[in-house]
Amino acid sequence: MTVEEQIKIIKRGVEEIISEEELKIKLKKKKSLTVKYGADPSQPDLHLGHTISLRKLKALQDLGHKIVFIIGDFTAMIGDPSGVSQTRPQLSREEVGRNAKTYAQQVFKILDAQKTKVVYNSSWLKKMTLEDVIKLSSLHTVARMLERDDFNLRFREEKTIGIHEFLYPLIQGYDSVAISSDLELGGRDQKFNFLLARSLQKEYNQEPQVVITFPILEGIDGKQKMSKSLGNYISISELPEEMYGKIMSIPDTLIIRYFELLSNLTPAEVLSLKASWQEGKAHPRDLKKRLAKELVSMYHSKEAATLAEDEFENVFQKGDLPKDIPVFSIGKDKLKEGRVWVCRLLVLTNLASSHSSARRLIIQGGVEINKVKISNVDEEVSLDKEIVLKVGKRRFAKVLPNNKGD
Repeated sequence: MTVEEQIKIIKRGVEEIISEEELKIKLKKKKSLTVKYGADPSQPDLHLGHTISLRKLKALQDLGHKIVFIIGDFTAMIGDPSGVSQTRPQLSREEVGRNAKTYAQQVFKILDAQKTKVVYNSSWLKKMTLEDVIKLSSLHTVARMLERDDFNLRFREEKTIGIHEFLYPLIQGYDSVAISSDLELGGRDQKFNFLLARSLQKEYNQEPQVVITFPILEGIDGKQKMSKSLGNYISISELPEEMYGKIMSIPDTLIIRYFELLSNLTPAEVLSLKASWQEGKAHPRDLKKRLAKELVSMYHSKEAATLAEDEFENVFQKGDLPKDIPVFSIGKDKLKEGRVWVCRLLVLTNLASSHSSARRLIIQGGVEINKVKISNVDEEVSLDKEIVLKVGKRRFAKVLPNNKGD
């Protein structure tokens, strides 16, 4: 494949390349580029927002380039300050280790395991001495750090900025030095870190990497970027029914954007869908169903997508119960005269994490018992017969009569 043909594939869906001319030069000089992608395991799941970059990595892999997937087990203990308004809580080594294991498994839903090198940045960062860290820190200035929008805003608002947060972009940039990266890609919120890596590579007498950035994917709330910490994400490891249901819940305004950034449709096919919708020929619900089926097929299977679609139609359009609804027996020791406080019941059936959380769900109008909305947070629920609890649109639990309890 010619350099021009490769560039055409690489540019699809990309927001910015720094720089395209450098990329052309690298492709002419090298048959196989070292392509860096880093992910901090701050949470156990990779989500659809990550797949925008991961799918481009797969395209580069298919073009014969070497993918180095860096699991930031060391940097995760600091916490990426990009785009946040306060210092992130630091994670323990144990938390990071657990999350890192799931990342290594999930990434191969997209990438070819045989052609992907997975490394942990602790393998070189743990070996750095204080002298090494001081030398690294001397290669950048506080003034440059404060040019970052997030740091600058916090500084002007007199919010805390930890010294360790200044180290984050430096040691993330050092990852590029450690693997002699030719190309790094990720969301546009990482641009500052990627450019800093280019500067560090020059200081360490390496040719600077090319940087490719992508648009930020909005979460299912349609307001903020998809984020594990914000809870508005769709994990690529979620059950097919859950993934399908979440996609069906996205705002209509996100449908075309999700097709553009997440699906295998060509740009021409996306434009055709957009035109059909704008002309009133395609209903948003039908477009969401197509999107949901395609994405579930990509991360599970076509069969799983069909079953998820059937389940969604049965539950949300026909009013049936899910096939695999969890069943609970409430012990008599937890009852008072055959009744139980509704908030406690939600906790006992794993539909709420705490009594206060259960109260919020009820106040927000998100709780039903036998299809009747509950509005009284002090209600006592009788368990003399089987009941079905519903929280939100997709979470259910069946509770057996108390005479069948333990």
